Amino acid sequence: MGRIQEIEQRKLAIKEEIRAKGESITDEEIEKYEKETKSLNEELRTLVEANEKRKSALDRIAAGLEPAQSRGGQSFPDGGGKDGGSGPSNPYDTMEYRKAFMDYVTRGKPIGAEFRADQVTFTTDIPVLIPVFIVNKIVEKLESYGTVLSAVTKTSYRGGVKIPVSTVKPVAVWVAEGQGSPAQNKPVSYIEFTYKKLRCKVGVTFEVDTLSLEIFEQTVIKNISDAIIKALEVSVIKGSGTGEPKGILTETPVTDQVITIPSGGVTYFTLLSAEGALPVAYEPNAKWFMSKKTFVTFQGITDTSGQPILRQGVDANGKFTRYILGREVILSDIITPFTGSTAAGTPVAFIFNPEDYVLNISNQYTIKRYEDNETDDIMLKAIVSADGKVVDVNSLVVIKTAAA
Repeated sequence: MGRIQEIEQRKLAIKEEIRAKGESITDEEIEKYEKETKSLNEELRTLVEANEKRKSALDRIAAGLEPAQSRGGQSFPDGGGKDGGSGPSNPYDTMEYRKAFMDYVTRGKPIGAEFRADQVTFTTDIPVLIPVFIVNKIVEKLESYGTVLSAVTKTSYRGGVKIPVSTVKPVAVWVAEGQGSPAQNKPVSYIEFTYKKLRCKVGVTFEVDTLSLEIFEQTVIKNISDAIIKALEVSVIKGSGTGEPKGILTETPVTDQVITIPSGGVTYFTLLSAEGALPVAYEPNAKWFMSKKTFVTFQGITDTSGQPILRQGVDANGKFTRYILGREVILSDIITPFTGSTAAGTPVAFIFNPEDYVLNISNQYTIKRYEDNETDDIMLKAIVSADGKVVDVNSLVVIKTAAA
C-alpha cells in the first residue's frame, strides 16, 4: 500500500473516531486530531506535488521534449502553466489541448504527439482524454441535475482502494457513581471500489465551419453528461453489481424492513408501517424514493368520507411540495410505478438515506470518435470508470407489491 493511500485511510479513520466519540470527545483529543490532520494534509500535498512533478518529467522524456516545454510556438518552464500559475502544469488543462480535442472530435484530426506520450502510434481506435475543463463541467452537471445522483455521496478514489466503514455504533452505558464503564471497541470494515467501465454513445451534429470553442464544449458537455446521468442513476437504483455499480434495490433489507402492499391496494396503514420500520437513528436524513405515478397514487389515499389523508403543501411560489408524512420525496422514473398491472413482489417505493450510498467516479474521462457504418454518421463514445454500493443498509425500507 502506498503512503498516499495510508494517509487517506488514516484521515477517514480519524473522522470515524470523532463520530464515535460524539459529545464525549475532550478538548485534548480535539487538539490532537487537529495536529495530526494538519500534518497528514501537509505530507499528502508534498507527495502529490512530487508525483505530479515526476510524471511531468517522465512525460517530457517519453515525448522527446526539452525541460522548457515548447508547444504551439509558446514556451513555459516546468512547474508553471500557460496561464502563469505556480503549480505543476497539466497538459490536459490548457487552451491548446482544448482546441486540439475540438479538432479531433469535429474533424478527426489526430492529437499531437506531445499530448499522447504513452502511445507509440496513433489510430482512431485509441480513446482520447477529455480536457480537464470539460470534465469539471460534466461533474458539475452530474451533481446538479440528476435527482438521485445529487443526493448520494460521490467520491473519486482510485480503483482498488479500501475505505473503512463503521459497522457497529457505540452505545452509552449507565454506571454507578465513581465507577467506570467498559471500553467499547468499534469494529471497522472496508469497502473496495473496482474499475467498472461505463460507455455511452453520443451523437453530436456540428456546423464545423462556424463552430466556436465555447459552443463546441457546451454541446459536448450537455450530450455526455445527459447520457452518463441516466446510466448512473439506473445503476444506483437497480444495478446488479456485476460489471456495474450495485443498486440500492439490489441490496437485501434488514429483517422487518420490507412492507408488502395488501392485495386490495395501498392504504394509509401501509405508509405508516414503512415509517415505523425505519430505525430512529436514520430518521433525520432518510427520504422517500418513488416514481411520480406512485407518488400521485399515494397522495390519492382517502378516508371513509372521501377526504385525502395526505395533505399536499405548496411553497412560496405556489408550487406543490413533495412530502409524505413530513418526509421529502425524490421522484425517479427508474423505479417501477405502482399500478394495477405491476408484477407481484416488485419494489415500487423505498425509504433510504442517500448519504449511505457511495458512488465512486474516476476523474479521467476519455472519448473515442468513430463512424457508424449503417448511417455514415460520426459518433462519439464517452468512457469513464465508476463503481458504487450501499455502505449502510440499515436505513433501507422497501415497499413491494403483494406476492402472487
